[in-house]
Amino acid sequence: MAKKPTSSTGKNTKATSEAKKSDMTEDNSKENAATSTPETAAQPQAGEQPVPRQLVMHAQYVKDMSFENPNAAQTLAKQSSPPNVEVGVNVTAEQLNAEQYEVSLILTANAKSEDQQLFIVELSYAGVVSVQGARPDEINPMVMIEGPRLLFPFARAQIANITREGGYLPLNIQPIDFVAVYRANLQAQQQKAQEQAQAEAEQNVKQ
Repeated sequence: MAKKPTSSTGKNTKATSEAKKSDMTEDNSKENAATSTPETAAQPQAGEQPVPRQLVMHAQYVKDMSFENPNAAQTLAKQSSPPNVEVGVNVTAEQLNAEQYEVSLILTANAKSEDQQLFIVELSYAGVVSVQGARPDEINPMVMIEGPRLLFPFARAQIANITREGGYLPLNIQPIDFVAVYRANLQAQQQKAQEQAQAEAEQNVKQ
């Protein structure tokens, strides 16, 4: 049975987030719907062709999106300096069936100028993926790393479009290191598990 990918506990979990400044310039991005490596999951039998390790994207879509522009009338009329934009990123995944997973890339952008709120964007961009030719222990990292890597250019374009429609220069989020996001997720989950185990041990001692 395939191992369920590691998943974070919700939008408020910031263990996988990195604050960074992003360029407000226009750009178009394209990405293939599958990624593969020359390695194979297992040794093929005699006469069989090796199966490449590959992540296949079956569908992708905007799952949830919000855009707040509370002070547009004031800020757009007098804006003279580039805004300060903080960007957050998170990745979650859910197993749909024996072969397919829904992976969600969650991006947030909070823009301010001289302590005045400009805009707030929250986007959950998701895709349905499956893994071919991989060992069971390879499924989790492939879904959680390669999945959002394929989704990112399209999520980035969504945020660029909505900020442009909001009256600002398009916000182009800089490339994200999804390996680092995955490792941060694992570290946060391990720490949470240790804290729970410690709390349970202390509770048993008290009893």
